[in-house]
Amino acid sequence: QVQLVESGGGLVQAGGSLRLSCAASGSIFSTRAMGWFRQGPGKQRELVATLPSSGNTNYADSVKGRFTVSRDKAGNTVYLQMNSLKPEDTAVYYCNTALFPFQLGGASSTWGQGTQVTVSS
Repeated sequence: QVQLVESGGGLVQAGGSLRLSCAASGSIFSTRAMGWFRQGPGKQRELVATLPSSGNTNYADSVKGRFTVSRDKAGNTVYLQMNSLKPEDTAVYYCNTALFPFQLGGASSTWGQGTQVTVSS
């Protein structure tokens, strides 16, 4: 039973940077796929980035070139580095994990509690 704990959200000005963290209860992320999702005010939850246990990362077009997802060496913490933040990035950000990339966001995945990111203009 994996548990995800998110942190790092806050209020920043447009153009600033923020790094989100997602820590697992154990050292298991090295063998699981990870994803970051977000849900802005009045919007549906959307996929931001994926990080498979192996293979290439994938980013939504809206964040490509600005956001970077990574794992620490132990494999128990995943990060989302967010640069050049825009007001439209304002949302609650959620980490998500599953055994396989195609399961991310679905019934076989596990969610963190979410962390608020607010970008002011």
